[in-house]
Amino acid sequence: MNEFIELTSSETGGTASSIKIKELTIGNTAKWDEFVRAHPEATFFHRSEWQTVISQAFGHETYYLYAESNEGIQGILPLVHIKSLLFGNTLSSMPFCTTGGIVANSFEAKLALTNAAEKLATKLAVDCLEMRNLKPQHEGWPCKDNLYVNFSKQIDPDPEVNMNSIPRKQRAMVRKGIKAGLVGTIDQGVDRFYEAYARSVHALGTPVFSKNYFNILMKAFGKDCEILTITKDNQLVASVMSFYFRDQVLPYYGGGTSLARNVKGNDFMYWDLMCRAAERGVRIFDYGRSKIGTGSYSFKKNWGFDPEPLYYEYFLVNTKEMPDINPLNPKYQLFIKMWKQMPFGLTTILGPHIVKNLG
Repeated sequence: MNEFIELTSSETGGTASSIKIKELTIGNTAKWDEFVRAHPEATFFHRSEWQTVISQAFGHETYYLYAESNEGIQGILPLVHIKSLLFGNTLSSMPFCTTGGIVANSFEAKLALTNAAEKLATKLAVDCLEMRNLKPQHEGWPCKDNLYVNFSKQIDPDPEVNMNSIPRKQRAMVRKGIKAGLVGTIDQGVDRFYEAYARSVHALGTPVFSKNYFNILMKAFGKDCEILTITKDNQLVASVMSFYFRDQVLPYYGGGTSLARNVKGNDFMYWDLMCRAAERGVRIFDYGRSKIGTGSYSFKKNWGFDPEPLYYEYFLVNTKEMPDINPLNPKYQLFIKMWKQMPFGLTTILGPHIVKNLG
C-alpha cells in the first residue's frame, strides 16, 4: 500500500466537511465498483480492474484515490505513476486508456480530489500530472484538445438499419468482405489475436504490448472482454479485442495480417462485431480514440462516425511544457522507420519493454 492515504478535505484544499480522500487497495474494491456502475459519467476505464492490470502487466505504482463522506464515495480518481528515462516522469489518469479523469458527485469532491492529485504529483516530483477527460474539467490548466478524438455511434437492433447508416463507399467495403467468405469466431485465447495485432502494429512502426498483457486483460475483465477473430479458408485475417460496459462495446485493440487488405478483413471484422453487439442488446458502438490526421482517424470517419474532442489537461510540476509523446512528433519519425525495418520476432521481444512506459 502506498503511504498517501486518508487525507482530510482540509488537507486537500476542501472545506472542513466530512469528505476525506482515501486510497483504494487491491481486493477491497466493492464500494469503488458500485460507484462506477451507478455514476453516468464513469467509463469502462474507471473500473477497478485496471489497477490490477497495470500493476501486474507493467509494474507501475498506482494511486486509486476516492473522496468519501458519511454517505459513501462521492468521487474517484485513478492515477498511475510512470517514470521512464526515455519518456519522462508522469502521474496520469489514465495511461493506456482513452479517458479516466475525475468523476464526482459534487464540486467539493472534485476539488478535494484535484488538490490531492496535485499534492501527490508534487510529492512524487513528476514532470506533470495528466488528466484524460471527455470534457474540460480544470480551468487554467494547459490542455491538448486538438490531438485526440473519440468516435462513438448509436447502433440499431436491426442489421439492415446499421448497414444503411454506413456511408456508401464504406458500405461497399463491408459487402466485399461479406462476399469474400470471411468467417468470424469468438476465441477463448489470445494466440490468433496477438499474431494479427503484433503484425499490424509492426507495420505501423509501433512497439507491441506483450502477449501476457492481453492474457491479464482477459482474466481481469472476464466476460466483458472478448476476442473476435476473422478467417478466410482457415487462414488468419484479422482479430480484435473488445470490452463491454453497460450498453457499449469498445473495440480497443486489433489488427490484420497481410491478407486483410485484399479481402477487406478489417471492414468485415468491425461490421461482424457491430452485428454481434446489437444481438446482445448493446446500443453504442464506441470506436475509440484516434489521433487527428492518422489513417485510423480517416477509417472511422468513413464509417459515418463523428469525431468528438478529447481533453487532456496538465498540471505542470517540473516542466514548463506539456509532454509530446506521440508518433506525429517529428523527433520520433526516425525511430518509427527503424522499427518498421526491424525483424518482426525481435520487435515482439523488445517492444513490451518500451511500450509499457509510453502510456
